[in-house]
Amino acid sequence: MKVVLLVVGKTTDRHFEAGIAEYASRLSHYLQFSIEVIPELKSTRSMSQGEQKEREAIMIAKALQPSDHVVLLDEHGTERTSMEFAAWMQRKMAMGLRRLVFVVGGPYGFADSVHMLAKEKVSVSRMTFSHQMIRLIFVEQIYRSMTILEGEPYHHE
Repeated sequence: MKVVLLVVGKTTDRHFEAGIAEYASRLSHYLQFSIEVIPELKSTRSMSQGEQKEREAIMIAKALQPSDHVVLLDEHGTERTSMEFAAWMQRKMAMGLRRLVFVVGGPYGFADSVHMLAKEKVSVSRMTFSHQMIRLIFVEQIYRSMTILEGEPYHHE
């Protein structure tokens, strides 16, 4: 199974970039992982929030494959502990999925059409994080889940 983190806009903070690259590299030991970036919209001042979400939705849909298991990172999604997330990942791997795609939307969230593409929603926290920060936090959680499943000493509980 390949795990994809599909994000709107590139990470511009070099500290976040370095952390994301570190965990992405570590993940390669456990599974195929990639980050796919959808270009950020330009000239958004004249667009409403709804228009921005719709334009992003078109680009998100184009980046997906029909067989993808799409999971939105959404504040209204299911919250899990790291142990619960690891068990959830294990179930997804056992399903024989070709691609498990986690999607981080733009600054205003997702259009309804993207919600309809999703099989599930996951909440990383009830707190709000910047879109750049959540990438680092979530990639670390995927890595943590793999170490939990392998019984490695990274996670302490």
